[in-house]
Amino acid sequence: MQPTATVLVYSDDSNTREQVRLATGRRPAPDVPVVEFLECATPAAVLKELDRGGIDVCVLDGEAVPMGGMGLCRQIKDEVFHCPPVLLLIGRPQDAWLATWSRAESAVTLPVEPVEFAAALASLLREKKALNA
Repeated sequence: MQPTATVLVYSDDSNTREQVRLATGRRPAPDVPVVEFLECATPAAVLKELDRGGIDVCVLDGEAVPMGGMGLCRQIKDEVFHCPPVLLLIGRPQDAWLATWSRAESAVTLPVEPVEFAAALASLLREKKALNA
């Protein structure tokens, strides 16, 4: 059986979650595992799933309402033991400094550009794999 990677996707907007799924496809790159998505529309759902464990990468929407992905990222980095790496979706390139403040490992702008997003996600999955090896 082929290994899989679990990617948590947080956004209150179902269209944004769909953009992430479509940009990733079955796998973002040939050298990383097949991706299974876990979608969350609320911060409470994200925290619940992180408590369960088994998440390889989190993709958080910085433009989500009522709690943006930047604030949620900062919170989970403080509160979740062995927090998975975070890919933050930001509204504009100028917000990259806020992604750094939130302690996200990577950031891409919205709307999701498939090649850029897949490359960023694949990079985080490779890093996670290297740390676990």
